[in-house]
Amino acid sequence: MWAAWRRWGRRERALLWCVLVAAWEAAWGQLRYSLPEEMPKGSFVGDVAKDLGLDLPALRHRGVRIVDRGRTQYFALHGKTGHLVTAERIDREQLCRLVEKCVLRCEVIVEGEMQVYGIEVEITDINDNAPSFKEIELEERMSETTAPGSRFPLAEALDPDAGSNSVRRYELSGDEHFSLAVQAGPGGEQRPELVLAKALDREEAAFHELVLRASDGGEPSRTGTARIRVAVLDANDNAPVFSQAEYALRVPEDVPVGSVLVTLTATDADEGMNGHVKYSLKKAVGHGTGRLSSWTPRRERSRCCGAWTSKKATPTNWKCRHGTDRDSGANGEVRCSIAERLPFRLEKTFEDYYRVVTAEELDREKVSEYNVTVRAADGGSPSLWSSAVLALRVLDVNDNAPVFAEARYSARLPENNAAGALVLTVRAADADWGQNARVRYRLSEGRVRGAPLSSYVSVQAETGALYALRSFDYEEVREVGLWVRAEDGGAPALSSNVSVRLVIVDENDNAPQVLYPPPAPAPGAGWAGVELAPRSAEPGALVAKVVAVDADAGQNAWLSYELAKATEPGLFRVGLHSGEVRTARFPLARDAARQSLVVVVKDHGRPALSATATLTVVLAESVAELLSELGSAAAAPGEPAGSLTRWLVVAVAAVSCLFLAFLLLLLALRLRRWRRSQLLAAGSGALRGVPASHFVGIDGVRAFLHSYSHEVSLTADSRKSQLRLSGGSCCDTLPARPPPAEPAPLLGEDPAGARRADPAAAPSLDVIFAEDW
Repeated sequence: MWAAWRRWGRRERALLWCVLVAAWEAAWGQLRYSLPEEMPKGSFVGDVAKDLGLDLPALRHRGVRIVDRGRTQYFALHGKTGHLVTAERIDREQLCRLVEKCVLRCEVIVEGEMQVYGIEVEITDINDNAPSFKEIELEERMSETTAPGSRFPLAEALDPDAGSNSVRRYELSGDEHFSLAVQAGPGGEQRPELVLAKALDREEAAFHELVLRASDGGEPSRTGTARIRVAVLDANDNAPVFSQAEYALRVPEDVPVGSVLVTLTATDADEGMNGHVKYSLKKAVGHGTGRLSSWTPRRERSRCCGAWTSKKATPTNWKCRHGTDRDSGANGEVRCSIAERLPFRLEKTFEDYYRVVTAEELDREKVSEYNVTVRAADGGSPSLWSSAVLALRVLDVNDNAPVFAEARYSARLPENNAAGALVLTVRAADADWGQNARVRYRLSEGRVRGAPLSSYVSVQAETGALYALRSFDYEEVREVGLWVRAEDGGAPALSSNVSVRLVIVDENDNAPQVLYPPPAPAPGAGWAGVELAPRSAEPGALVAKVVAVDADAGQNAWLSYELAKATEPGLFRVGLHSGEVRTARFPLARDAARQSLVVVVKDHGRPALSATATLTVVLAESVAELLSELGSAAAAPGEPAGSLTRWLVVAVAAVSCLFLAFLLLLLALRLRRWRRSQLLAAGSGALRGVPASHFVGIDGVRAFLHSYSHEVSLTADSRKSQLRLSGGSCCDTLPARPPPAEPAPLLGEDPAGARRADPAAAPSLDVIFAEDW
């Protein structure tokens, strides 16, 4: 081994030591950062250059690069700053779905120095997933004999997020018969269970609609819902009930053997085999030769004293009792009749046999039972007669559609309601009987904002209770119109519809939004604006106007304005409803040139929400005041004061130089003309009588300086300042009156020379400077 080591050259041994040192630094030079998931591409992760002590100018020359261990490159190194940034958007749930702590690893390789540094980036979870159920429609089947307190496991909600952003609680709504219990699993997970709180009765309600809601612990919390339909299975808990507690019969002594005396009817509220009724005779008593005949349990038309009929009844056979009149001839002839006021009549079929037929259509909803008295009389004089009563019950057919209790329904639902909240209950009644009168409710198809109506509301099929399946937002949906259909249990089924108008009531959940002044560009600076006000402004002068809107409606959108804070509390006032900022008094010399106003905008909701707007009002009457104020504003903390001050000094110096040069030129021209006039005047008296006002002296220059106008404007929105100096009214101060009589031109002088040298023709001087603050 040592021999092999000696055979290596110095270069190979140095390279080996470098590799060993790089491996040791890679093992101990580990960097760790933390980054929330779903950050956009290019987001800052960490300052690698600073943490590793790398020289920024040498990064590009040393060949520094990032190597990810996976197939996808998630990170990149910014060459100019040495910052580690994201190269792709990172989804924690996609990378580490089953791992509690998600860590991505990469290496920084400095090729010039043969060094490798390891980097670990922990991807933290954000609440970007809502809980969801594997099936949003669940069905449970329970017997009506199930004991209260029984528990039934429910499907758990799944949330890909971790920690507090995962599922934290369950809620159940929709029916008083059930409650919710949540059990903690061995791993800390929550397992919902459906608990029967009240005994079930299938005859009262065959189905129960419930809404199970799961919420996570994020801020804000996200929820997911599932609908549970509990079907109640029938149990034989109802005994048959006869239509009458006691049947009383009048049976003649000569009734034929085998005649049907009465038809008994019993019903059972259970369904299926539990609702089938069988009849049996418990006790029979006979006297002499008479005996009680057998009878049939079927609902069929009888030929004696009792019968069933339907609304579209066919004739019912009935035989008058003969042989009871032992007379002969006309005295033995028997004729049967019934009262004319009943909707029946008798038809003779054969010898002494008659049948009872309907004389008009029957309506069970008006009269459900008839007692028909049949009178049998002979032809003797005086006539002898006897009577018997025929009991008829009208069977029901499905000829009545359900009728709603109201022509239309409307309800008001506050926005931001909880999912599963009861909205209202619609009720419909059916005049039919039994199964034909059993009403079920369902929603007609419709859409709300492009989504199915069934995703917004649901109706309980048995009770007609209307539930909201999601939370409504008044700013998105203000009214929902829908139709509820009621169907009976007949064959074929009859139905009717009713319109339901759901009005979403606004709540004060939106704060006022200030439109003017616009928001300040600096983060967290609130609202800011700059307005100018002259120091000579009178009380009541308009300075600015705060404009705000509110997305709510009604009194929740009524806005009022008030001045919350001001540099000089008594200098300005704000209109309560207009938002206009006006002067409350004359500005004083002691008032600061820069006034800061904070205006609070409140709505009239309960509780009231508010927003603030910040205005900066500059009191300025001269260039010097404004420049001084600009300089002080430029020197505010966090702003590049040196740059603005430098440009202001340069601009003022340039303006001063140009103005001085202009004055010197003007003075030189005037002196030249004056000298020529003096020379000519010495030789001749031609200039005598010329007004002295035609010559400009020191007084004219002073007047020019005094009348030099200025305009200054400051715009805070663009963060630029602009100074404009113009000649304006300078020419108005120079003497320009023509002489009473125009003198002859001077020797060697252009007659138009005076006009060219006239200060009124001097061009205006504009100096504009602008710079970003």
